[in-house]
Amino acid sequence: MPESKTRRKARRQADPAAETERMPLPLWYKIIMFGSMILGLLWIIVYYVTQSLFPIMSIGGWNIVVGFGIAMVGFFMTTRWHA
Repeated sequence: MPESKTRRKARRQADPAAETERMPLPLWYKIIMFGSMILGLLWIIVYYVTQSLFPIMSIGGWNIVVGFGIAMVGFFMTTRWHA
């Protein structure tokens, strides 16, 4: 059930440390987050377009796992992202 504004205000005055403001994420965090998602996607696209000659020919189908792994780092980073 939603709290009234007066009850929320009274609780905030009683314990000011209870509600901490969320600090915005630094720019480098967002760049790495989106960059790793894009890099993982590009890794997989390059693997398919070049018919498994690139990015690393010797590991073959594991290139897909590497691409998804890089992308998953970015997706896991989104759990801390907020506006």
